[in-house]
Amino acid sequence: MESAIQTVVGVFLKSAKGKESLGGKDFQNLVKSQLHNIMTDTDSSEAVKEMRQGLDANQDGKVSFQEYMTLVGYLANMLSQQRTVAQEKPAEKEEVVEDEEEEEEAAT
Repeated sequence: MESAIQTVVGVFLKSAKGKESLGGKDFQNLVKSQLHNIMTDTDSSEAVKEMRQGLDANQDGKVSFQEYMTLVGYLANMLSQQRTVAQEKPAEKEEVVEDEEEEEEAAT
């Protein structure tokens, strides 16, 4: 966990190049280089611009660390939900198979 937090902070600091927030180009580069495996349209400058504008709570045209953490939290939540759904599906299939087997036994 500590390593993950250090990575999240380090990626922001490196991408911000010593500034307190990410400008448009810096944010585009961060998304394209760091999030291409879990997000779609990371190559689309228009899609990334829209994402940046959605994160930009204070409307200053930049993404602060807090705004960046909103994105990280959202992505972590989405990954968690995907994994939860993936884990539930095999259990649901097992229940269907068991129900079918019970129905077959009852019919014989």
